[in-house]
Amino acid sequence: MSDGAARERRLVLFASDNYAGVHPAVLAAIAAANDGFAPAYGDDDWTLALHERMREVFGDVDVFPVFNGTGGNVTALATVMRPFEAVICADTAHINADECGAPERFSGCKLVDLPAADGKLTPDLVHGALVGIGDQHHVQARVVSITQPTELGTVYTAAETTALAEAAHAAGLLLHVDGARLVNAAVGLGTGLREITADCGVDVLTFGGTKNGLLGGEAVVFFRRDLAERYLFVRKQGMQLASKMRFVSAQLLRLLEGDLWRETAGHANAMAQRLAAAAAGVSGVRVAYPVQANAVFVALPAKVTQRLLDDYRFYTWDEQAGVVRWMCSWQTTLEDVEGFAAALRQAATNE
Repeated sequence: MSDGAARERRLVLFASDNYAGVHPAVLAAIAAANDGFAPAYGDDDWTLALHERMREVFGDVDVFPVFNGTGGNVTALATVMRPFEAVICADTAHINADECGAPERFSGCKLVDLPAADGKLTPDLVHGALVGIGDQHHVQARVVSITQPTELGTVYTAAETTALAEAAHAAGLLLHVDGARLVNAAVGLGTGLREITADCGVDVLTFGGTKNGLLGGEAVVFFRRDLAERYLFVRKQGMQLASKMRFVSAQLLRLLEGDLWRETAGHANAMAQRLAAAAAGVSGVRVAYPVQANAVFVALPAKVTQRLLDDYRFYTWDEQAGVVRWMCSWQTTLEDVEGFAAALRQAATNE
């Protein structure tokens, strides 16, 4: 690797798990799918096989591959909502903070965003947001949406997700999970995927793969199949229907075959734990949130942050509090972590 290539790698190492490449097994699956002709729009063998595998993993579900997470979230919510209805979510939720208003523009619904400790909703927070029910002057709550793991890297336990589902259902609402990193949450909890979704009473899931070694592929999963009746049409209107769907489905199928997802997510999570442990041992550095998946949030002195940014790229999460975010991926190596930890110690020593 040339000096320039090595520097470029350092620059992007911890900015986002989206920066990582495609897992070789996934590339091989795409290449294998690129053999001759196949029916378009989901009538291919790979998509049919994906449906069967998803049902083995999650239970009696309907599955719809899509291009990206925002598209999955938006079309899932638009399918189960009417324009005068609302989604209750944490203020840090991806649908609220990082999707440029797409859920509200596309569905016409309103997001009711609530301040939530560690990024996690609770039944009490949901109950407190249930105002104006039946009042024509107020939007009507319809969905509770959680990000799993949260945007702060924390993970809902199965018990916490179940409690939210029960609270939502008791109020006549649905529970949607934005699972862009769901596999990281499952590994962090030591469970399967079904145990933190279907078994908890989740109604709709956006299942992510791009952040875990896919070239690009997510899926909308309906645990209540009656809710999926409109989705074919919403997905098409939402520009998320792939004509050559076999290439999206082949990626998702490979991620779920042989539990490749456990390998990719387990490695990313382990690297995050290593990085957090290294950071916690540096004077003046504080780990801001529990490290339960593949994200590490730390509070740094401003000068330390600036010195690190000379050689590494990462996001400042809360400028006022000095909190930054470091992400690990399936491609992060122990050498990457150790090199970054050494740079952190050097930057802190010069403080």
